[in-house]
Amino acid sequence: MTIKAIIFDFDGVITESMDIKTQAFTYLFKDCSKETVDKIVKLHLDNGGMSRFEKFKIIYNDYLQEILTKEEEKRLAQGFSSFCFEKMLECPYVKGVEDFLKNNYRKYNLFIASGTPHEEMNRIVDERNLRKYFQGVWGSPRGKSEIIKMILEKYNLKNNEVVFIGDAPTDYWGAQEADIGFIARIIPGEYNPFQDGDFKIKHIIEDLTSLDKTLNTLGN
Repeated sequence: MTIKAIIFDFDGVITESMDIKTQAFTYLFKDCSKETVDKIVKLHLDNGGMSRFEKFKIIYNDYLQEILTKEEEKRLAQGFSSFCFEKMLECPYVKGVEDFLKNNYRKYNLFIASGTPHEEMNRIVDERNLRKYFQGVWGSPRGKSEIIKMILEKYNLKNNEVVFIGDAPTDYWGAQEADIGFIARIIPGEYNPFQDGDFKIKHIIEDLTSLDKTLNTLGN
């Protein structure tokens, strides 16, 4: 097969920003017990591609056993965005990203599918001057599989012409549900969200310096 399109998650794939969002969850729930905060952090790390709003619901329902009101959800969302936004503009790129985008944005159709809210994700892309590289940028509330299927239809792409690059189980399962290829980004020596569970991952990269070689193994 020939890969024609690449869909990227953003946090942990384009930028080294997962720690920023981990810090945001820790900050928002700093008044909780250490045990609860540890559970919240694990939830976040295990589900890096999941919308923060879905995580808020799980935290309140499963960990706090409290009702998440619309007002409280809005307060959390505003606090999360305020904490993260400026840091997101300053955090470093994953090694190899800038060169890959500059050298390949005319060769492939490139897209972003993120769990970050749609408007916020697009604002970050614009502020970081990345818009020229991507055919489209989408965030929540759409899920990963929904975004992938929309891209396939909108750009008349076949399933075996598209690969998703992600660093979280939600990325993997979104690619599986949409029936496209998946490449996992894992940082050696750090938390590996794919270490448990029924994952069948053939292609793993540590950063994007090896992405060209990995794509070649897919048929390019």
